[in-house]
Amino acid sequence: MINSASSLVGVRFVGSGSAVPDRVLTNHDLAQMVDTTDEWIASRTGIRERHIADGDADSVANLAAQAGQKAIAAAGLSPEDIDLIILSTSTSDDLFGTAGRVQKILGAERAVAFDLVAACSGFVFGMVTASQYIRTGLYRNVLLIGADVLSRWVDWQDRRTCILFGDGAGALVLQASNDPVTDNLLGFEMRSDGKGNDLLNINYSGRSTFEPISMNGQEVYRFAVRRVPEVIEKSLNIANLTVSDVDWLILHQANQRIIDAVVNRFGIDPAKAVSNMGKYGNTSAASIPIALDEWVQAGKIESNHIVAIAGFGAGLSWGSAVFRWG
Repeated sequence: MINSASSLVGVRFVGSGSAVPDRVLTNHDLAQMVDTTDEWIASRTGIRERHIADGDADSVANLAAQAGQKAIAAAGLSPEDIDLIILSTSTSDDLFGTAGRVQKILGAERAVAFDLVAACSGFVFGMVTASQYIRTGLYRNVLLIGADVLSRWVDWQDRRTCILFGDGAGALVLQASNDPVTDNLLGFEMRSDGKGNDLLNINYSGRSTFEPISMNGQEVYRFAVRRVPEVIEKSLNIANLTVSDVDWLILHQANQRIIDAVVNRFGIDPAKAVSNMGKYGNTSAASIPIALDEWVQAGKIESNHIVAIAGFGAGLSWGSAVFRWG
């Protein structure tokens, strides 16, 4: 921990990790469950398969801890070095929160731990939140995890929604910079509009449980295509950067059509737009960090690369951040 009276410090992004369940559910598998086909799903969403939790071993806590362990190791740290754990999830194992369980599994005994709920925007909101704890000098090493097990809340007879979602976790270690002039979170923008709250829900049913996911897909699509380019542009303006400065764009992996539309409206090179939803589907708060980790592990995202991320979803909420890797 850094003395809380310290002057403002910068943020670095130093390690990533991810984890998904072993069980894979393909579009062909879904075609045996509901009236759909591989071609219908892939042409409308870009999704070919998704990983689905299978029992307690694939709880949010366990998946989050697996991703967290990898991120901590990649950062060259031990769990005892972590000061704060932020778990971005909307599918907590426990309504009182799951971050404490993750802390226990990791053995990060010094860390404060709490859940942050912002649905598919959760990782972006979590990144901004984590950065403020570092910038004000309160904490040095923060573990941010996005993890969701949405398969718990899917109606497997509703072909409009059951084809979309998968389970997983992704993690990122943020660290205080030893150089006070280095701050690699270059710009961000977060927004909410509760007037659209009913467009995407897992509503409490009044029977000590929740209803399955309900979504107005057309309206969510229109919202994302309209609003996401705005917040990316705002983040770039704050960072004093332009579209041409971006090495990688990682959008929430909701639908390939949304990514394509945002890329087209934003005017960025499509080759810079990360997409891995074909393998994972929509993993909510986990989608951005899973994609980030995959590109880091593949050696595509390198030190000093400029990465723009954007999340959007229930709330309605949406946000963007621009950062330099490393």
